Amino acid sequence: MTSGADIRSKLLVFQKNEITEYHIYGRLAAGAKNPENRKILEEIADQELRHYKVWRKYTLQDVDPDQWAIRKYYWIGRLLGFTFSLRLMERGEENAQDDYEQLRYIVPEAELVIIEENQHEDALLRMLDEEKLRYTGSVILGLNDALVELTGALAGLTLALQNTKLIALTGSIIGIAAALSMGASEYLSTKTEDTRKNPLLASFYTGGAYIGAVILLILPFLILRNCYLSLGFALAASLSIIALFNLYISVVKDQPFKRHFLEMAGLSLGVASLSFLIGFLMRAFLGVDI
Repeated sequence: MTSGADIRSKLLVFQKNEITEYHIYGRLAAGAKNPENRKILEEIADQELRHYKVWRKYTLQDVDPDQWAIRKYYWIGRLLGFTFSLRLMERGEENAQDDYEQLRYIVPEAELVIIEENQHEDALLRMLDEEKLRYTGSVILGLNDALVELTGALAGLTLALQNTKLIALTGSIIGIAAALSMGASEYLSTKTEDTRKNPLLASFYTGGAYIGAVILLILPFLILRNCYLSLGFALAASLSIIALFNLYISVVKDQPFKRHFLEMAGLSLGVASLSFLIGFLMRAFLGVDI
């Protein structure tokens, strides 16, 4: 049986969480450029403050917010987008939801708090319209093509050329040409779609993601002398990019990480393996020895 002291201790923890989140939402709202986003964030902030006051009725004690958490999620929001920051923060509250459930028969208002935390808040977060997320599809297109095409090309070039400088040169030309082509295609595609996306921005996100991947994948061949070791680092960089990007998407879109990561990684490594084999066969068939 839960004692009164245990209940009060839990309520104080809830209070601290609520007042901390009130300040996080408030700070992000103050920096939001879109009036609709600002209004939604302010509404959630007010909701968190109401929850804080609910718990305070039972503890009769004020609680200071967690300043470290406020700074952390604020700067994550500034760097990676407020949707990512808030979704990441909400993920950390899953254990708190179980504690709310335990209190619903002791604290009458806990039922309303549970509903608002689980339903209302999630609905409001889904209404946020952030530019970074609007162009997620363009980034996915650029990254996916770069990682699949360029890892495949580098694997084939590694066995065919066996010279890091030549591989870096050839891979850079292939990658930059492909990035420009992808950017142009995304511009034309977006221009014909009925969408809120700006064609130039969509083109920039697609081409920029492609170029970024090209730089990271080519870099090992510019630094190292062993072409096979360079290829290994390039493949490791590819998997790291896939993991980080899919982690970001899994948080902001509340999607499973493992399935999307394995799918994208499998495509990239599968094409690389096939290209490596093609490079071996072409080298043997043409009798090329560099």
